[in-house]
Amino acid sequence: MLVWMLRKVMAEREIWTGAALARLLKEKSNYNLTPASISALLTNQPRQMKSETLDALCTALECTPNDLWVHTPPQKVKGA
Repeated sequence: MLVWMLRKVMAEREIWTGAALARLLKEKSNYNLTPASISALLTNQPRQMKSETLDALCTALECTPNDLWVHTPPQKVKGA
């Protein structure tokens, strides 16, 4: 299972709002996302993402995709 960690990564960098994330994306990555797109990233785990968006987030937040998504393997059921 993949868990979307954008809010945690942002909090670790003291970025508290979507507007602040949008400014950071523009300043560090020269990348624009609509307020609706940023809101969706902050409230829901993405089912798909453009590689350009992922690259911009990683550049702006100085992180890797492994910081934004955490993989937890499924637990095996005993006796199965």
